[in-house]
Amino acid sequence: MRARGVAVACAVAGLVAGCGPTPAEEYGEALFRDSRLSTSQYNAFSCATCHATSSEQAGDKLYAGLSLEGVASRPHWWGGYEVTLLDAVNFCYTAFMRGTTPLAAEDPKSRALYEYLVSLSPQPQSPAQSFTLVRDITDVPRGDARRGAEVYRAACQDCHGEVRTGEDRLTTLAPVLPDVAGEYGQLFPNSPPGLVFIEKVRHGRFFGVGGNMPPYSREALSDEDLGALLAWLGL
Repeated sequence: MRARGVAVACAVAGLVAGCGPTPAEEYGEALFRDSRLSTSQYNAFSCATCHATSSEQAGDKLYAGLSLEGVASRPHWWGGYEVTLLDAVNFCYTAFMRGTTPLAAEDPKSRALYEYLVSLSPQPQSPAQSFTLVRDITDVPRGDARRGAEVYRAACQDCHGEVRTGEDRLTTLAPVLPDVAGEYGQLFPNSPPGLVFIEKVRHGRFFGVGGNMPPYSREALSDEDLGALLAWLGL
Protein backbone atom coordinates (compact mmCIF):
# COMPACT_ATOMS: atom_id res chain seq x y z
CA MET A 1 0.00 0.00 0.00
CA ARG A 2 2.82 2.42 0.80
CA ALA A 3 4.41 1.93 -2.61
CA ARG A 4 1.07 2.47 -4.37
CA GLY A 5 0.47 5.57 -2.27
CA VAL A 6 3.84 6.99 -3.30
CA ALA A 7 2.97 6.32 -6.94
CA VAL A 8 -0.28 8.24 -6.65
CA ALA A 9 1.36 11.10 -4.75
CA CYS A 10 4.08 11.41 -7.39
CA ALA A 11 1.49 11.33 -10.17
CA VAL A 12 -0.54 14.11 -8.54
CA ALA A 13 2.58 16.18 -7.88
CA GLY A 14 3.64 15.84 -11.50
CA LEU A 15 0.26 16.96 -12.79
CA VAL A 16 0.11 19.93 -10.47
CA ALA A 17 3.70 21.09 -10.79
CA GLY A 18 3.88 20.53 -14.52
CA CYS A 19 7.40 19.11 -14.34
CA GLY A 20 7.40 15.82 -16.20
CA PRO A 21 3.66 15.13 -15.78
CA THR A 22 2.60 11.52 -15.47
CA PRO A 23 0.72 10.28 -18.55
CA ALA A 24 -3.02 10.15 -17.90
CA GLU A 25 -3.22 6.39 -18.46
CA GLU A 26 -0.45 5.74 -15.93
CA TYR A 27 -2.03 8.10 -13.42
CA GLY A 28 -5.37 6.36 -13.96
CA GLU A 29 -3.85 2.97 -13.23
CA ALA A 30 -2.33 4.31 -10.01
CA LEU A 31 -5.74 5.65 -8.95
CA PHE A 32 -7.37 2.34 -9.92
CA ARG A 33 -5.11 0.48 -7.50
CA ASP A 34 -5.22 2.88 -4.56
CA SER A 35 -7.99 3.20 -1.97
CA ARG A 36 -7.25 6.91 -1.67
CA LEU A 37 -9.18 7.52 -4.85
CA SER A 38 -11.89 8.06 -2.23
CA THR A 39 -11.03 10.61 0.44
CA SER A 40 -13.15 8.89 3.09
CA GLN A 41 -11.12 7.87 6.13
CA TYR A 42 -13.32 4.78 6.41
CA ASN A 43 -12.71 3.47 2.90
CA ALA A 44 -10.31 0.59 2.33
CA PHE A 45 -11.46 -0.42 -1.16
CA SER A 46 -9.72 0.40 -4.40
CA CYS A 47 -11.19 -0.40 -7.80
CA ALA A 48 -8.73 -3.31 -7.93
CA THR A 49 -10.24 -4.79 -4.76
CA CYS A 50 -13.33 -5.86 -6.69
CA HIS A 51 -12.26 -5.94 -10.34
CA ALA A 52 -9.72 -7.91 -12.34
CA THR A 53 -8.44 -6.32 -15.52
CA SER A 54 -8.43 -9.59 -17.48
CA SER A 55 -9.23 -13.27 -17.00
CA GLU A 56 -5.50 -14.01 -16.89
CA GLN A 57 -4.97 -11.49 -14.10
CA ALA A 58 -7.95 -12.83 -12.16
CA GLY A 59 -6.61 -16.38 -12.09
CA ASP A 60 -8.56 -18.44 -9.54
CA LYS A 61 -9.76 -15.42 -7.58
CA LEU A 62 -13.52 -14.78 -7.39
CA TYR A 63 -13.98 -11.01 -7.61
CA ALA A 64 -17.27 -9.38 -6.61
CA GLY A 65 -17.06 -7.14 -9.67
CA LEU A 66 -16.84 -8.41 -13.22
CA SER A 67 -13.69 -8.26 -15.31
CA LEU A 68 -12.88 -4.85 -16.77
CA GLU A 69 -11.39 -6.20 -19.97
CA GLY A 70 -13.17 -4.26 -22.74
CA VAL A 71 -15.09 -2.18 -20.20
CA ALA A 72 -14.91 1.15 -22.05
CA SER A 73 -16.34 -0.41 -25.23
CA ARG A 74 -19.50 -1.90 -23.71
CA PRO A 75 -22.99 -0.57 -24.51
CA HIS A 76 -24.00 -0.46 -20.84
CA TRP A 77 -22.88 -1.52 -17.35
CA TRP A 78 -24.29 -2.99 -14.12
CA GLY A 79 -26.52 -5.31 -16.12
CA GLY A 80 -28.04 -2.40 -18.02
CA TYR A 81 -28.79 -0.19 -15.03
CA GLU A 82 -26.07 2.32 -15.98
CA VAL A 83 -25.72 3.61 -19.55
CA THR A 84 -22.64 5.84 -19.16
CA LEU A 85 -19.23 4.69 -18.01
CA LEU A 86 -18.82 7.60 -15.58
CA ASP A 87 -22.15 6.79 -13.91
CA ALA A 88 -21.06 3.16 -13.58
CA VAL A 89 -17.79 4.26 -11.95
CA ASN A 90 -19.62 6.66 -9.65
CA PHE A 91 -22.02 3.94 -8.54
CA CYS A 92 -19.04 2.02 -7.15
CA TYR A 93 -17.40 5.20 -5.88
CA THR A 94 -20.37 6.37 -3.82
CA ALA A 95 -21.96 3.03 -2.85
CA PHE A 96 -18.88 1.04 -1.85
CA MET A 97 -15.90 3.42 -1.60
CA ARG A 98 -17.78 5.91 0.60
CA GLY A 99 -17.21 8.80 -1.78
CA THR A 100 -19.53 11.63 -0.74
CA THR A 101 -19.58 13.53 -4.04
CA PRO A 102 -19.63 11.74 -7.41
CA LEU A 103 -16.62 12.29 -9.63
CA ALA A 104 -17.30 15.01 -12.20
CA ALA A 105 -16.47 14.50 -15.87
CA GLU A 106 -13.95 17.36 -15.80
CA ASP A 107 -12.15 16.05 -12.71
CA PRO A 108 -8.55 15.05 -13.61
CA LYS A 109 -9.10 11.79 -11.73
CA SER A 110 -12.12 10.95 -13.90
CA ARG A 111 -10.21 11.73 -17.07
CA ALA A 112 -7.22 9.65 -15.97
CA LEU A 113 -9.39 6.69 -14.95
CA TYR A 114 -11.13 6.88 -18.32
CA GLU A 115 -7.82 6.76 -20.18
CA TYR A 116 -6.77 3.71 -18.16
CA LEU A 117 -10.07 1.92 -18.78
CA VAL A 118 -9.78 2.70 -22.48
CA SER A 119 -6.35 1.04 -22.42
CA LEU A 120 -8.12 -2.14 -21.23
CA SER A 121 -10.53 -1.92 -24.17
CA PRO A 122 -8.63 -2.53 -27.43
CA GLN A 123 -11.76 -3.49 -29.38
CA PRO A 124 -14.12 -0.74 -30.64
CA GLN A 125 -17.10 -2.74 -29.37
CA SER A 126 -17.33 -5.24 -26.52
CA PRO A 127 -20.42 -7.18 -25.46
CA ALA A 128 -22.25 -6.19 -22.31
CA GLN A 129 -21.67 -8.49 -19.36
CA SER A 130 -24.51 -10.15 -17.50
CA PHE A 131 -24.90 -9.15 -13.87
CA THR A 132 -27.71 -11.10 -12.24
CA LEU A 133 -28.58 -9.94 -8.75
CA VAL A 134 -30.68 -12.38 -6.73
CA ARG A 135 -33.89 -10.56 -5.92
CA ASP A 136 -35.53 -12.93 -3.45
CA ILE A 137 -33.18 -14.70 -1.08
CA THR A 138 -33.67 -18.42 -0.55
CA ASP A 139 -31.50 -21.04 1.07
CA VAL A 140 -29.01 -23.02 -1.02
CA PRO A 141 -27.96 -26.67 -0.64
CA ARG A 142 -24.75 -27.09 1.34
CA GLY A 143 -21.88 -28.44 -0.72
CA ASP A 144 -18.38 -29.82 -0.34
CA ALA A 145 -16.62 -28.08 2.55
CA ARG A 146 -13.24 -28.67 0.89
CA ARG A 147 -14.44 -26.65 -2.09
CA GLY A 148 -15.78 -24.10 0.39
CA ALA A 149 -12.28 -23.55 1.77
CA GLU A 150 -11.09 -22.77 -1.77
CA VAL A 151 -14.02 -20.39 -2.29
CA TYR A 152 -13.18 -18.58 0.94
CA ARG A 153 -9.59 -18.02 -0.15
CA ALA A 154 -10.71 -16.91 -3.62
CA ALA A 155 -13.61 -14.66 -2.66
CA CYS A 156 -13.49 -13.69 1.02
CA GLN A 157 -10.02 -13.79 2.51
CA ASP A 158 -8.60 -10.62 0.95
CA CYS A 159 -11.20 -8.53 2.79
CA HIS A 160 -12.08 -10.65 5.84
CA GLY A 161 -8.71 -12.22 6.60
CA GLU A 162 -8.23 -15.61 8.21
CA VAL A 163 -11.32 -17.32 9.57
CA ARG A 164 -12.01 -16.89 13.28
CA THR A 165 -9.12 -14.45 13.74
CA GLY A 166 -9.48 -11.89 10.94
CA GLU A 167 -5.68 -11.82 10.62
CA ASP A 168 -4.54 -9.79 7.60
CA ARG A 169 -8.05 -8.54 6.81
CA LEU A 170 -8.30 -5.45 4.63
CA THR A 171 -9.90 -3.33 7.34
CA THR A 172 -11.12 -3.78 10.90
CA LEU A 173 -14.56 -2.80 9.61
CA ALA A 174 -14.71 -6.16 7.81
CA PRO A 175 -16.27 -8.66 10.24
CA VAL A 176 -14.52 -11.85 11.24
CA LEU A 177 -16.09 -14.93 9.67
CA PRO A 178 -17.95 -16.99 10.70
CA ASP A 179 -18.04 -15.34 14.14
CA VAL A 180 -20.27 -12.50 12.86
CA ALA A 181 -23.09 -15.08 12.66
CA GLY A 182 -23.52 -14.57 16.41
CA GLU A 183 -24.41 -10.93 15.77
CA TYR A 184 -26.82 -11.98 13.03
CA GLY A 185 -28.57 -14.20 15.56
CA GLN A 186 -29.13 -11.21 17.85
CA LEU A 187 -30.21 -8.85 15.06
CA PHE A 188 -32.45 -11.35 13.29
CA PRO A 189 -33.55 -13.93 15.87
CA ASN A 190 -36.21 -15.36 13.54
CA SER A 191 -33.83 -15.98 10.61
CA PRO A 192 -31.21 -18.75 10.45
CA PRO A 193 -27.68 -17.26 10.41
CA GLY A 194 -26.94 -19.07 7.14
CA LEU A 195 -29.84 -17.33 5.42
CA VAL A 196 -28.71 -13.95 6.74
CA PHE A 197 -25.22 -14.71 5.43
CA ILE A 198 -26.66 -15.48 1.97
CA GLU A 199 -28.59 -12.21 2.08
CA LYS A 200 -25.41 -10.29 2.88
CA VAL A 201 -23.40 -11.99 0.13
CA ARG A 202 -26.09 -11.50 -2.50
CA HIS A 203 -27.18 -7.97 -1.55
CA GLY A 204 -24.06 -6.50 0.04
CA ARG A 205 -24.46 -3.14 1.72
CA PHE A 206 -28.05 -2.90 0.51
CA PHE A 207 -29.15 -5.32 3.21
CA GLY A 208 -28.75 -2.47 5.69
CA VAL A 209 -26.75 -4.39 8.30
CA GLY A 210 -23.90 -1.94 7.84
CA GLY A 211 -20.65 -1.91 5.99
CA ASN A 212 -19.99 -1.30 2.33
CA MET A 213 -19.61 -4.81 0.95
CA PRO A 214 -20.50 -5.08 -2.75
CA PRO A 215 -23.00 -7.76 -3.78
CA TYR A 216 -21.97 -11.00 -5.45
CA SER A 217 -24.01 -11.70 -8.59
CA ARG A 218 -24.68 -15.24 -9.76
CA GLU A 219 -22.06 -14.71 -12.49
CA ALA A 220 -19.43 -13.81 -9.88
CA LEU A 221 -20.37 -16.51 -7.34
CA SER A 222 -22.55 -19.48 -8.19
CA ASP A 223 -25.10 -20.94 -5.78
CA GLU A 224 -23.03 -24.12 -5.82
CA ASP A 225 -19.91 -22.31 -4.63
CA LEU A 226 -21.96 -20.35 -2.10
CA GLY A 227 -23.34 -23.60 -0.68
CA ALA A 228 -19.83 -25.01 -0.40
CA LEU A 229 -18.67 -21.86 1.37
CA LEU A 230 -21.51 -22.12 3.87
CA ALA A 231 -20.64 -25.75 4.55
CA TRP A 232 -17.02 -24.83 5.27
CA LEU A 233 -18.03 -21.98 7.57
CA GLY A 234 -20.49 -24.22 9.37
CA LEU A 235 -23.50 -22.02 8.61
